[in-house]
Amino acid sequence: MYVQKLEPVADSLGLSALVAALPLVIVLVLLGGVRTKAHLAGLTGLLAAVLVAWLAYGMPLDQTLSSAAQGAVFGLFPILWIVVNALWVYRMTVRTRHFDILRRSFGRLSDDPRIQALVVAFCFGALLEALAGFGAPVAICSVMLVALGFEPVRAAVVALVANTAPVAFGAMGTPVVTLAQVTGLPLDDVASVVGRQTPLLALVVPLVLVGLVDGRRGLRETWVPAVVCGVAFAVAQFAASNYVSAQLADIGAALAGAGALVAVPHARVPAAEAVRASVLTGARSEELDEDDPPREVVRAYAPYGLIVVIFSIAQIPVIKDWLAGATQTYDWPFLDVADPDGEPVGGNVFSWPIVSTGGTLVLLAGVCTAVVLGVHARVALKEWASTVHELRYAILTVTSVLALAYVMNLSGQAATIGYFVAAAGAGLAFLSPVLGWFGVAVSGSDTSANALFGALQVTAARESGLSPELLAAANSSGGVLGKMISPQNLTIACAAVGLAGREGDLLRRVLPWSLGLLLVMCLIVVGQSSPVLDWMLP
Repeated sequence: MYVQKLEPVADSLGLSALVAALPLVIVLVLLGGVRTKAHLAGLTGLLAAVLVAWLAYGMPLDQTLSSAAQGAVFGLFPILWIVVNALWVYRMTVRTRHFDILRRSFGRLSDDPRIQALVVAFCFGALLEALAGFGAPVAICSVMLVALGFEPVRAAVVALVANTAPVAFGAMGTPVVTLAQVTGLPLDDVASVVGRQTPLLALVVPLVLVGLVDGRRGLRETWVPAVVCGVAFAVAQFAASNYVSAQLADIGAALAGAGALVAVPHARVPAAEAVRASVLTGARSEELDEDDPPREVVRAYAPYGLIVVIFSIAQIPVIKDWLAGATQTYDWPFLDVADPDGEPVGGNVFSWPIVSTGGTLVLLAGVCTAVVLGVHARVALKEWASTVHELRYAILTVTSVLALAYVMNLSGQAATIGYFVAAAGAGLAFLSPVLGWFGVAVSGSDTSANALFGALQVTAARESGLSPELLAAANSSGGVLGKMISPQNLTIACAAVGLAGREGDLLRRVLPWSLGLLLVMCLIVVGQSSPVLDWMLP
């Protein structure tokens, strides 16, 4: 048995924390400073984590490598299993041209560019985040806004800022699923707290978007639909994450926000020509004027409806219990780890939710989508294989980062850093979202930031007397605000709208919003850690 040590370096917590942090520092420097590709940075950090665990912490090499293997397997299943199948559904809609029909349908909801920004960037962007994540919402929404006539820089900025509130529950809840796994906290507990933080951002972001599109005039003339959209989105995200399913949180929120916009009469009033002339300075795509048969419009919406229906059915208690019964549990080979108190850690056992995992449910929705859209089985399989090929570097990045996280967690490195950070005391509640924000800003992924810092946040919380669920959630909720300034997302946005090399211009436009909203989130977490707002927590 390997027993974790908290002070393996010179019996000093400070020096041990410094050594334990080396893998994280290496990853962050390679990503943020040297601009190394993410998968290479992840692999280098993993190598550093293995060496620190083996040489500094004395973890046997076979157990160190076994913990890395378990992290990589978890990265593949269920994390990437969700992402691959979700992106596969989207690719089939693109191949059959039903995505174009969906885009035209959105364009007809309103002639007002401020409302179009809410529909496309905020609502549909959230739906794309729910299904795919990993930069897809920014790329697709930027292109759609340019097609609607938005000037490229404005389109990119709007898409970047809009991609905040849904990120924590993106890719069918992948970030919170990862957070629960690396912290050992129940998924429902973590999701419910995140669902009491990010909805507060949803109340603000639509107002920010109409302001970005049309300044004070936009706020003055369209604040009603913006508020209605934000409230509907927030309520649905809160309700789904707390009482239904974390995987459905963004889907439900996106549909509720879009439905609320359609229901507000003001949202359907054509914008004044002066507004259109001042805002839409780009070239509007003539393709938007094509008429689509009602039957094809229904088919365009069908994939998202199928996902909602399948996930909803999976939440029925009898079916949920039956699906959970298929979960297989194994003693992970070559791994026998105890915490500093001598108690076995959860990582010694590996659970494989074969059927109940979100990726399998999305796969079922994908099969149904292929039938509804008329995609031949051979073509559907080819699209699935193409999806895996497209994500090959993302797969390598996620598996290496999860392997790194597992090595740090099981060797005791994360616990050492957590105990050291706990010295911040009450100030930890304020700094917790900042750590998540920094992790996402560098890595471009809330999933990666949760894997890297989740266990650290929980350890620090327990040592400080704060709620572990609160600080774990704060890592994810703060992280969503780093998404808009991550080099990865900035590059994607620039490439999508033809502004290659202009990442610096976009960064200057979105950085103030990122920092401002981060401050709001820090204050929310501080309030929730005190009697002021602790009534908000479950």
